[in-house]
Amino acid sequence: MIERVQDLIGTAFTQTHAWVFEHGVQPWLFSFGAMRFQEEGYLATEWFLLGMIQIFALYVLLRPLERFAPAEHWENRQQTRVDFLYTALNRLGLIPLALFLLLSPVVDDTTMQLRDLGITPFQLEHAWTGVTDIAVVGFLLYLVVLDFTDYWVHRAQHRWRWWWALHAVHHSQRQMSLWTDDRNHLLDEFVREALKACLALSIGVEPAQFVGLLIATRMLQSLQHANVRWSLGPLGRLIVSPIFHRRHHAIGVGHEGRYRGCNFAVLFPLWDMMFRTADYSREVQPTGIRDQLGSPEVAARDYGQGFWAQQRLGVRRMINGAA
Repeated sequence: MIERVQDLIGTAFTQTHAWVFEHGVQPWLFSFGAMRFQEEGYLATEWFLLGMIQIFALYVLLRPLERFAPAEHWENRQQTRVDFLYTALNRLGLIPLALFLLLSPVVDDTTMQLRDLGITPFQLEHAWTGVTDIAVVGFLLYLVVLDFTDYWVHRAQHRWRWWWALHAVHHSQRQMSLWTDDRNHLLDEFVREALKACLALSIGVEPAQFVGLLIATRMLQSLQHANVRWSLGPLGRLIVSPIFHRRHHAIGVGHEGRYRGCNFAVLFPLWDMMFRTADYSREVQPTGIRDQLGSPEVAARDYGQGFWAQQRLGVRRMINGAA
């Protein structure tokens, strides 16, 4: 029965994907003389539809939880509106996928040159013959490697002044919600996703696998940012929970606290436990950045309310070397 439902869903998606590409994307490519990009356009169409499904699923599954069991009560959700724009741009805008596809030809050329020299390029998926050949095991292995990289990239975002100036856009949200995951400065997003795409290509991740890895990671990250108190019980030691990640966004704790912050893990808190940056406190504190509050001596720092203001101020902070 379950397999039958999966087949029906898969067939419906495939037919919808083909129809949208043939009637919406392909004519556009033809009119601009860009038919050589059909393959990329077909993959981009798939990503767009998957993004629409993700946004719908997030709203249906997580929004009711925020409404009935919120970690913080707000009079209105006005500040979350710009985060929804970020989510739409990210889930539908193809930034990580575009970088992956742009870098693929470079990696392919390098791979061919290495093979001509008698050197077999490394593929993590085939490193453990008989085990990693199993699709699920290979997928999980890639997920762990990319998440370990994400942990150190995230720490660099908080440690390096120029990068924090951009990453602060993400942390400046005082009303953290299910949409906050994608609230990132475009330059910050570009640098981080380029690094991940390079790593993914270097260890042999295929485009279809990369799409799956992105979807799995970002759906979980949306849950982590949701305005709920969930600790996930014992599972919270294996997967980053909403309350664990909320601690990372807490004013005076997540960035300014010990080790210049805590709870940097994206999916697996194991990294925080290994490198002593884990904080399992369940206290719900306001989210944001300390200098947003200001003081009698220093005015509160403005991180911008709208999308373009946040982008502009982020670049200005980076140029001025803001901490």
